[in-house]
Amino acid sequence: MAALKYAGLDDTDSEDELPPGWEERSTRDGWLYFANHGEEKTQWEHPKSGKRKRVAGQLPYGWEQETDAGGQVFYVDHLNKRTTYLDPRLAFTVDEAGPAQGAPGGGGRQRYDGNATAMEILQGLDLTGRVALVTGANAGLGFETAKSLALHGATVLLGCRDAARADEARRRILQEWHKARVESLPLDLASLGSVRRCARAFLARGLPLHLLVCNAAVFAPPWRLTEDGLESTFQTNHLGHFYLASLLREALRRAAPRARVVVLASESHRFTDIRDSSSGKLDLALLSPPREQYWPMLAYNRSKLCNILFSSELNRRLSPSGVTCNAVHPGNMMYTSLHRSWWLYSLLFTLARPFTKSMQQGAATAVYCATSPDLEGLGGMYFNNCCRCLPSQQAQDEGAAAALWELSERLIRERTAANEPV
Repeated sequence: MAALKYAGLDDTDSEDELPPGWEERSTRDGWLYFANHGEEKTQWEHPKSGKRKRVAGQLPYGWEQETDAGGQVFYVDHLNKRTTYLDPRLAFTVDEAGPAQGAPGGGGRQRYDGNATAMEILQGLDLTGRVALVTGANAGLGFETAKSLALHGATVLLGCRDAARADEARRRILQEWHKARVESLPLDLASLGSVRRCARAFLARGLPLHLLVCNAAVFAPPWRLTEDGLESTFQTNHLGHFYLASLLREALRRAAPRARVVVLASESHRFTDIRDSSSGKLDLALLSPPREQYWPMLAYNRSKLCNILFSSELNRRLSPSGVTCNAVHPGNMMYTSLHRSWWLYSLLFTLARPFTKSMQQGAATAVYCATSPDLEGLGGMYFNNCCRCLPSQQAQDEGAAAALWELSERLIRERTAANEPV
């Protein structure tokens, strides 16, 4: 039985390192003890720190504890079909006199990095009673985000353009856990009418909205105008999510102070500008350009800059009422369905696939920002690999964020009836 390596676990503290010849084991009720094979003795206290420790919480999802013929406890990972004598909860040990390592205020240094998965982020969290809406949840990052939240007890609504693919995603989640609470809502972010109908359908349920994950996006498609007369990348990646969050703001406020919005952005936001070079003002022609001025990758980069500006301004406006918002970068060149618009993109992403994150790893930062107790009441930030980092200078421009908000409101007003109720 091979021991498993848990990504993100900081086990380099010299105080916690075992001397040669010692082994860490756990009892049925979760207490750790230490065996010295050379001296053939066992003890409760750590041989270097002198502390007693206990394994915290329930086993991670998909794990089961069993006992072999010799009475030795071992653990089975049914999802990955692996067996080990190493308790998977060792990442969350508790000192006899202190809280779990990695918990806020705890003595440990549980760290997440680019190898962490969404399921590892959620280990030990019970999301029962929380309601989440994830856009673009039928595949890729959105599916892994929605699945991970649902498998930890949240009621998850899949906001998807394709009803058949949404139903298939729901079926796949229920196959993993038949008690998962997951439903689908029709949502096409390239249609303001569809966004409005989706919001109405959600609000009709009278539910609070604890987690809104703005995940859906298109990546560098050919130039196309939407039914609302705007360039499709700008409307799908930014304006549709802006409108959805605006329509659902009261549902978010009802869930305060536990309400969070997560906006998926990208490091690509660093390679563009959305201001006119001569006036320095926000330029709609750059955000929704005519065909002859359209460059697919540049349009994508601009939409991702809009995501961060929108996230920070939304947090500024809603945080006084207990709703926070953060933007995240999921990872570079991950093999999602985003790149399907051109064969060359598919080739490049295929070549990069062995060196990029898995979908579970890509979903980790969004799930971290949506659920981590460490971020209670904190927003207006940008995260990469579950760590806060600074976005570009323009993404930090409060004036640009306010101008984008005003422009977005005007574009929606011009395309919807001014007195039309949600």
